Amino acid sequence: QSQFVESGGGLVQPGGSLRLSCVGSGFTFHYYHIGWFRRAPGKEYEGVSCISNSDGTTYYADSVKGRFTISRDNDKNTVYLQMNGLKPEDTADYYCAAANPLTAVQNMCATVDYYGLDYWGKGTLVTVSS
Repeated sequence: QSQFVESGGGLVQPGGSLRLSCVGSGFTFHYYHIGWFRRAPGKEYEGVSCISNSDGTTYYADSVKGRFTISRDNDKNTVYLQMNGLKPEDTADYYCAAANPLTAVQNMCATVDYYGLDYWGKGTLVTVSS
Protein backbone atom coordinates (compact mmCIF):
# COMPACT_ATOMS: atom_id res chain seq x y z
CA GLN A 1 0.00 0.00 0.00
CA SER A 2 1.35 3.41 -0.97
CA GLN A 3 1.28 5.83 1.94
CA PHE A 4 3.13 7.97 4.44
CA VAL A 5 3.65 7.04 8.07
CA GLU A 6 4.09 9.99 10.40
CA SER A 7 5.74 9.89 13.83
CA GLY A 8 7.27 12.11 16.47
CA GLY A 9 4.21 13.79 17.89
CA GLY A 10 3.49 14.13 21.58
CA LEU A 11 2.76 16.45 24.45
CA VAL A 12 5.10 19.41 24.83
CA GLN A 13 5.05 22.60 26.87
CA PRO A 14 4.78 26.00 25.18
CA GLY A 15 8.16 27.05 23.89
CA GLY A 16 9.29 23.46 23.48
CA SER A 17 10.41 21.55 20.40
CA LEU A 18 9.48 18.44 18.50
CA ARG A 19 10.82 16.77 15.37
CA LEU A 20 8.27 15.03 13.21
CA SER A 21 9.23 12.36 10.68
CA CYS A 22 7.28 11.09 7.72
CA VAL A 23 8.35 7.95 5.87
CA GLY A 24 6.93 7.19 2.44
CA SER A 25 6.63 3.75 0.90
CA GLY A 26 5.12 2.09 -2.13
CA PHE A 27 5.73 4.99 -4.52
CA THR A 28 8.58 6.89 -6.13
CA PHE A 29 9.31 9.20 -3.21
CA HIS A 30 11.87 11.46 -4.88
CA TYR A 31 9.46 12.30 -7.73
CA TYR A 32 6.99 14.21 -5.59
CA HIS A 33 6.74 17.48 -3.76
CA ILE A 34 5.88 16.65 -0.15
CA GLY A 35 4.13 18.68 2.47
CA TRP A 36 3.18 18.75 6.12
CA PHE A 37 -0.43 19.60 6.85
CA ARG A 38 -2.32 19.92 10.09
CA ARG A 39 -5.88 19.83 11.25
CA ALA A 40 -6.98 21.18 14.60
CA PRO A 41 -10.29 20.07 16.12
CA GLY A 42 -13.18 21.72 14.34
CA LYS A 43 -10.96 23.34 11.73
CA GLU A 44 -10.02 22.74 8.13
CA TYR A 45 -6.72 21.30 6.91
CA GLU A 46 -3.91 23.86 6.88
CA GLY A 47 -0.74 23.65 4.83
CA VAL A 48 2.12 24.03 7.30
CA SER A 49 5.19 23.56 5.14
CA CYS A 50 6.00 22.02 1.78
CA ILE A 51 9.23 21.11 0.01
CA SER A 52 9.97 20.51 -3.64
CA ASN A 53 11.07 17.19 -5.06
CA SER A 54 14.59 18.18 -6.01
CA ASP A 55 15.71 21.85 -5.85
CA GLY A 56 15.00 22.48 -2.18
CA THR A 57 12.31 25.08 -2.68
CA THR A 58 10.25 25.41 0.48
CA TYR A 59 7.07 27.10 1.60
CA TYR A 60 5.97 27.95 5.12
CA ALA A 61 2.66 29.18 6.41
CA ASP A 62 2.97 32.63 7.97
CA SER A 63 1.98 31.17 11.32
CA VAL A 64 5.10 28.96 11.48
CA LYS A 65 7.74 31.00 9.66
CA GLY A 66 10.90 31.31 11.70
CA ARG A 67 9.88 28.49 14.02
CA PHE A 68 9.50 25.40 11.81
CA THR A 69 11.97 23.89 9.32
CA ILE A 70 11.16 21.28 6.71
CA SER A 71 13.75 18.98 5.17
CA ARG A 72 13.84 15.76 3.22
CA ASP A 73 16.20 12.83 2.73
CA ASN A 74 15.35 11.09 -0.52
CA ASP A 75 17.74 8.23 0.27
CA LYS A 76 15.67 7.44 3.35
CA ASN A 77 12.28 8.28 1.81
CA THR A 78 11.74 10.61 4.74
CA VAL A 79 10.59 14.18 5.28
CA TYR A 80 11.17 15.95 8.58
CA LEU A 81 9.54 18.89 10.31
CA GLN A 82 11.59 20.50 13.05
CA MET A 83 9.25 22.52 15.24
CA ASN A 84 10.69 25.02 17.70
CA GLY A 85 9.00 27.63 19.83
CA LEU A 86 5.78 25.64 19.91
CA LYS A 87 2.59 27.45 20.84
CA PRO A 88 -0.78 26.13 22.03
CA GLU A 89 -2.27 27.09 18.66
CA ASP A 90 0.08 24.56 17.02
CA THR A 91 -1.94 21.77 18.64
CA ALA A 92 -3.29 19.55 15.86
CA ASP A 93 -2.96 16.27 14.03
CA TYR A 94 -0.06 16.56 11.59
CA TYR A 95 -0.11 14.73 8.26
CA CYS A 96 2.11 14.23 5.22
CA ALA A 97 0.91 14.19 1.65
CA ALA A 98 2.46 14.37 -1.80
CA ALA A 99 1.82 16.42 -4.90
CA ASN A 100 2.71 15.94 -8.54
CA PRO A 101 5.80 18.06 -9.33
CA LEU A 102 3.81 19.94 -11.97
CA THR A 103 2.13 21.62 -9.00
CA ALA A 104 3.91 24.67 -7.63
CA VAL A 105 5.16 24.06 -4.11
CA GLN A 106 3.52 27.25 -2.88
CA ASN A 107 0.15 26.28 -4.34
CA MET A 108 0.41 22.82 -2.79
CA CYS A 109 0.53 24.34 0.66
CA ALA A 110 -1.34 27.61 0.36
CA THR A 111 -4.59 26.01 -0.78
CA VAL A 112 -5.06 22.49 0.53
CA ASP A 113 -6.83 20.38 -2.07
CA TYR A 114 -7.31 17.22 -0.02
CA TYR A 115 -8.35 15.04 -2.94
CA GLY A 116 -5.66 16.52 -5.17
CA LEU A 117 -2.89 15.30 -2.86
CA ASP A 118 -1.69 11.71 -2.60
CA TYR A 119 -0.64 9.13 -0.04
CA TRP A 120 -2.08 10.79 3.04
CA GLY A 121 -0.86 9.18 6.25
CA LYS A 122 -2.86 8.65 9.43
CA GLY A 123 -1.18 11.55 11.18
CA THR A 124 0.65 12.18 14.43
CA LEU A 125 -0.86 14.25 17.24
CA VAL A 126 0.97 17.28 18.58
CA THR A 127 -0.35 18.79 21.80
CA VAL A 128 1.15 21.99 23.15
CA SER A 129 0.01 22.62 26.67
CA SER A 130 1.35 23.50 30.09
